[in-house]
Amino acid sequence: MNAVRPAPGNGNVPARPEHSGIRPVRIVLVDDHSIMRQGLRAVLEREDDLRVVGEAGSAAEAIAAVAAGRPQVVLLDLKLASGPQTDGLEVCRKLCADHPGIGVLVLTTFAEDRLVVESVQAGARGYVVKDVDTTELVRAIRAVSRGESAFDARSASAMVRSLSGGMPDRERLTDRELDVLQLLARGLSNRAIGSELFISETTVKFHVGNLMRKLMVSRRAEAVYAATKLGLL
Repeated sequence: MNAVRPAPGNGNVPARPEHSGIRPVRIVLVDDHSIMRQGLRAVLEREDDLRVVGEAGSAAEAIAAVAAGRPQVVLLDLKLASGPQTDGLEVCRKLCADHPGIGVLVLTTFAEDRLVVESVQAGARGYVVKDVDTTELVRAIRAVSRGESAFDARSASAMVRSLSGGMPDRERLTDRELDVLQLLARGLSNRAIGSELFISETTVKFHVGNLMRKLMVSRRAEAVYAATKLGLL
């Protein structure tokens, strides 16, 4: 089984967020391998702004852990407790329906195009595979906690390959909106998009708002999904 690759460290225990004035991102880990959960907890709790508040190995445990821990982010494997891959998708749908605003980040061994797309349709904000390194995983968690999307390169490509809509009406989006859309698909924050395009963060927010309105979505991950379905990515 692939595993998240930990970054080198000196073994020192970092100051806990409650003592440093940082409000941590609350995370629930959902994976049916306890060793994987233990490794993830050890890696994530090195970060002052991340705190694991619950763990689960099955669909029922996941629902209970999220209800108890009230996390901002759920790190979710798609295959739970020897069940089918659809177990994780059903958990994702239920969590997103029961807890509006929650950020589900799929972390799994499966890099299938269909599963990437179905995860986004189920409400996930991001999708990364388990051989991601620690730095990239932490970046993805932070992005999802801010309401942004986060896909590794393979998952983003899978979405583009899997979705082939009809001929898009490219007049719906301006050239600048298309530029912003491309960077959204890479999981960049508004600030990072602004730096890439040499525009202000306020201007980026304006373009993102227009994109969501035109694509008739309310979340960044949904915008990426809708755009790929229309052939804009």
